[in-house]
Amino acid sequence: MALNIVFAGTPDFAAEHLRALLNSHHNVIAVYSQPDRPAGRGRKLTASPVKALALEHDIPVYQPLNFKDEASVDELKSLNADLMVVVAYGLILPQVVLDSPRLGCVNVHASLLPRWRGAAPIHRALLAGDDRTGVTIMQMDAGLDTGDMLVTADCAIEADDTSQTLHDRLIEIGGPALITALDQLENGSAQPVVQDDEFACYARKLEKSEGMIDWQTSATDIDRQIRGLTPWPGAFTQWQGQTVRLHKAQAIQSGTEAEPGHIVEMSAAGLKVATGKGLLKIETLQLPGKKAMAISDLLNSRRDQFEATPRFGD
Repeated sequence: MALNIVFAGTPDFAAEHLRALLNSHHNVIAVYSQPDRPAGRGRKLTASPVKALALEHDIPVYQPLNFKDEASVDELKSLNADLMVVVAYGLILPQVVLDSPRLGCVNVHASLLPRWRGAAPIHRALLAGDDRTGVTIMQMDAGLDTGDMLVTADCAIEADDTSQTLHDRLIEIGGPALITALDQLENGSAQPVVQDDEFACYARKLEKSEGMIDWQTSATDIDRQIRGLTPWPGAFTQWQGQTVRLHKAQAIQSGTEAEPGHIVEMSAAGLKVATGKGLLKIETLQLPGKKAMAISDLLNSRRDQFEATPRFGD
């Protein structure tokens, strides 16, 4: 028999998992999402991707600021859901909420738990140079991503992955994994696995300051920084007194005696820049107020400027 599900989520990642649920045989009876936020140049109140999708399917939407008042908790209880599915909702749920549905709450987390518990697992996996990651469907408890694991799905992290491309690939494997877990809960075949806390690490929330490139570090680390922080908050450096953003680069394991940050070679293929270890070939760069451009196009119009200031980080 299909489960009656309350879904709680906010951004695109969550909306795509809601879409997977809507395409399954389970019933989504209500949706919870963060309150509408100002967005765009006009700062108009804008519905989250999850709310927008729910409204398209005529599903009731609830947007409490939190669950600290009894009215919000009672409202949830009145839905008589079998299960609550939580995906990047943006609220810490109190125990009374976790206990409200008949089968509790399950969460879709974008890492192979217990690695990268916390707010930014996709970005932290890239920044750390992990070669694999995945999605964990977890029975929620009061801890931070500490609940028993129901289903996992893994994938390789490719050398050119950014947080955006990895985000999109995890959506592809996360939806089917979620449906598998729900089917197991429905038919009683679920076999929860306790996480081993010895292997846990924390994916703390990103800060814009983490985008500042330190050219004294290795080309490999800077490449990971660029990919892990693309598209947000972005990796950046100083050049001619301006902040420029690096969108695409490649680490080259080649020695140089040039000072870190110095451009040692310019060609249509990219700018080769010295680092603390190896060279970084910058292939796409964004100047202030401009769109990101391939280095070949930038050199056509600004070669003289790069030759006049052949150093980043000043």
